[in-house]
Amino acid sequence: MVADGIAREITIAAPRERVWEVLTQPEFLGTWFGTGTPAQIDLRPGGHITADDGTHGVAGAAGVAGTLPALIEQVEPPTLLAFRWSQDATGEHPTEANATLITFTLATEPGNHTRLTVLESGFAALALPPDEARTRLDQNGTGWTRKLTELACYTERLMIRKRG
Repeated sequence: MVADGIAREITIAAPRERVWEVLTQPEFLGTWFGTGTPAQIDLRPGGHITADDGTHGVAGAAGVAGTLPALIEQVEPPTLLAFRWSQDATGEHPTEANATLITFTLATEPGNHTRLTVLESGFAALALPPDEARTRLDQNGTGWTRKLTELACYTERLMIRKRG
């Protein structure tokens, strides 16, 4: 049996509104999550996110894999963003059968900090062989640990530049 989800949490030395911007603005999302190319994001339920992480997903214009399609399910600025992203290497449109649900929750912490929690669920329901679903779960768990650290470092650098 494949576990269904991943939970990761990090505290970021920045106000919740700034973390929300870094999480949802194309130029910021493209930097901490991807190759530096601005992501495409239509920030509304039913909208799409396309981000290039340079590794996963379908080949982009340069023929390099990296385009990850996502479908936004819920937006509650500046506290919640939820989207489905395809776990299919061909970059198919995200559905419950081929995608996991990513939910970001932002909470204000003392000292003008933000606690960012990410939950990724739906691995057990993927239309994949159990070994492949388990591999995706393990890889994504490691990936979220790395990406949340990158998001925190990037956001905190932006805060330092803003003060300086």
